[in-house]
Amino acid sequence: MSDTAWHTVTVRIPFTSNKHATIAKQVIDVDAELQKNAVKRTLVVEGDDLIATFQTLTVRLARISINGFLESIDLVIRTIGEFGEVAEQKATVTQTSEPKVEAK
Repeated sequence: MSDTAWHTVTVRIPFTSNKHATIAKQVIDVDAELQKNAVKRTLVVEGDDLIATFQTLTVRLARISINGFLESIDLVIRTIGEFGEVAEQKATVTQTSEPKVEAK
């Protein structure tokens, strides 16, 4: 493998906040690459961007890995859009609300 040239592709995904980029990184980091000897993936958060770098032995593996990554990113973005702000607002309201005590 050391004689083979690696193909490197970097993808930068902008998010609306550093928090959302960090959440996406944490979610995607859990899934390891299926072909660890042929695909190396690194994820870093810079500001509001999630940066993914793929090193692969073949261009085909680069395409397959990036397609899978983008499908996962799409799911994370839709989930954050659907539940992220609502869940954060509910948590804030719950934390700032005074407890209700009923006397009988």
